[in-house]
Amino acid sequence: MSSPSTTNNHHAETKDRIKLLTGEIETHSEPFRRIVGQVNQVLVGQEKLVHRMLIGLLTRGHLLIEGVPGLAKTTAVASLAQAINTGFQRLQFTPDLLPADLIGTQVYRPQDQTFVVQKGPIFSNLILADEINRAPAKVQSALLEAMQERQVTIGGETFPLEEPFLIMATQNPVEQEGTYPLPEAQSDRFMLKVVVDYPNRDEELQILRRMSKTATHVEIVPVTSPAEIMHARNLIDEIYVDSKIENYIVDLVMATRKPEAYGLNLDGLIQFGGSPRATINLTLAAKANAFLAGRGYVKPDDVKEIALDVLRHRVMITYEAEAEDRTSESIVNEILAHVPTP
Repeated sequence: MSSPSTTNNHHAETKDRIKLLTGEIETHSEPFRRIVGQVNQVLVGQEKLVHRMLIGLLTRGHLLIEGVPGLAKTTAVASLAQAINTGFQRLQFTPDLLPADLIGTQVYRPQDQTFVVQKGPIFSNLILADEINRAPAKVQSALLEAMQERQVTIGGETFPLEEPFLIMATQNPVEQEGTYPLPEAQSDRFMLKVVVDYPNRDEELQILRRMSKTATHVEIVPVTSPAEIMHARNLIDEIYVDSKIENYIVDLVMATRKPEAYGLNLDGLIQFGGSPRATINLTLAAKANAFLAGRGYVKPDDVKEIALDVLRHRVMITYEAEAEDRTSESIVNEILAHVPTP
């Protein structure tokens, strides 16, 4: 058993390490806060979406963005690519799309009678997979290797994808006809599911004044680089997570699997709870939240703020829940309200 003096020394060392790290993070997180300002020159009222995109970028996590057409989802991704000075590709998913249209294929060159690899649009940094649920399962699964392994195989040859690499897939929640809903196993690979809502009245008025012109080009100045993103990721790995916060994260995820063990009356409403990916992603997202706030340690609010986006697509509800007009969001919010905050 360790003596009180040893414990005190350990606490002092931890405090010093956090203080040093916080100083470094305050400096290196500043460009990422400036990104929000740059993107807001183009967007109105989408601070939450921009914040979640930065979390994905800083933690190598992909985003699933749900919202009706016309809410500037494409503009948001394109603006982010300009602000960090990286490549951007928009892929419009349609029912007749083939995997080769996405990842590339081998092309025969008759002049020297050889096959050469023609790389597809997936070989970029920020990929907008627009209306991902419009493409068949074969195309959706072609994204899996790229998302998980960060590589693409064409004709037996494997090509690594350049970092930073981030897929932001959009889907329209209204249209169901002619769509192919993402299977649970694939939606689980998205770190966050962000629901984009309509702007409020003041924001709508601002959009009218800013965008109701025949030419609305706004120049976005790059404020950071891929090298700085890599350095920021290394700093995020160093961010301190107290054991109480770790236990809180595990409790939140476990409560989606065994709600009765946490005194929650959700009997028969949850079909499947969050997978271990939920625990990992909630921790990473909380660390990125702390980084963007210029802190070297995670607070409970960092977890709470991002928990809904990490869990909403990982909690599968039953038919009984649907009959009671319950959603995965309302269940996650009930868990967040019930599980004690450290």
